[in-house]
Amino acid sequence: MADKGFEELTVLRRGVTSFPDGPLKSTLESFGNKYPTRDYIIEFDCPEFTSLCPVTAQPDFARICITYIPDLKCLESKSLKLYLFSFRNVGMFHEEITNRVLEDLVAVCDPRWARVRGIMNPRGGISIDVTAEYCKPGYVTPSSILLRK
Repeated sequence: MADKGFEELTVLRRGVTSFPDGPLKSTLESFGNKYPTRDYIIEFDCPEFTSLCPVTAQPDFARICITYIPDLKCLESKSLKLYLFSFRNVGMFHEEITNRVLEDLVAVCDPRWARVRGIMNPRGGISIDVTAEYCKPGYVTPSSILLRK
């Protein structure tokens, strides 16, 4: 039986899936963390991320890895999937994409700690690996987290 109390999850509740044209038109959603007194790790892996080069409009392919320690809210996965999918026709440099995903994640679920890693496929013989991190002021990141990549 479905759990009550998740009315705020509008993307998950929709009968029809719509695909936003870009991250500004996308809705990231969160839900209450049932274990807010415990540090635990949530990881998302999107191995088929696509975007466009902002200069040439050529497609770029990447793997986006999100790791975070929730505080009071957790990120809802379907809204994340559609949010990441919304970059497919957007021209952005890899560094901007990685930092933008981190900023949007922090804005929607205010984690204790978060890392977003953009592992871009090679173009022109060079691959790019961008990592952006956030730590909530006053929170001390466990050393076991810092050693993970």
